[in-house]
Amino acid sequence: MKNWTILAALLLVTGGLAAVASASDEAAEAPAATAAIGQPAPAFTLTDETGTEHSLEQYRGRIVVLEWTNPECPFVVRHYNERTMHDLIGEHVGDDLVWLSIDSSHHRNAEMATADKARFEMTPPVLLDTDGTVGRAYGARTTPHMYIIDAEGVLRYMGGFDDDARGRQDRADRTQYTRDAIVAMRAGNMPDPSSTTPYGCTVKYEGVQ
Repeated sequence: MKNWTILAALLLVTGGLAAVASASDEAAEAPAATAAIGQPAPAFTLTDETGTEHSLEQYRGRIVVLEWTNPECPFVVRHYNERTMHDLIGEHVGDDLVWLSIDSSHHRNAEMATADKARFEMTPPVLLDTDGTVGRAYGARTTPHMYIIDAEGVLRYMGGFDDDARGRQDRADRTQYTRDAIVAMRAGNMPDPSSTTPYGCTVKYEGVQ
């Protein structure tokens, strides 16, 4: 009986340690986000592929769309090849709305971003976040992962570009979360839903394959 008691105690201890280790691993992998719907979006200043600095503050007074990107990701490539983002940019970017692509991949650089912009005929500046600071502040998990900030600098939408991760539906049949959020905000309304589940490749932060 005494041996069984000791064994049970050891199992409880080792199981507890395993659970703690697992939780620790998950915490290390998850971005330490401070972004929250209805709260001021985390401030940032990043340099794009041309060496130009962009700060969130400089776009105060305009709706800001942030697209987390990685042109090596098949999900991003599909959207670029389908021109879903091209079309949305063409419809909505203007005096009251700016679109910024952010690449938090640790291995990417300005030359790569320039080449991929030309390859996919993308027009937004690509802001390089190679140390992952901005991506982690926003909790960016996938490419693509979309965020929309209102003219006062408050985060109003974050999540998926649409509801069709595999691109199996006709474009007209997809729920266009990003487009719908932009339209609602331009009309003075709040996006509904304001948060959805993003899909795509994991953001390639340092240490993430």
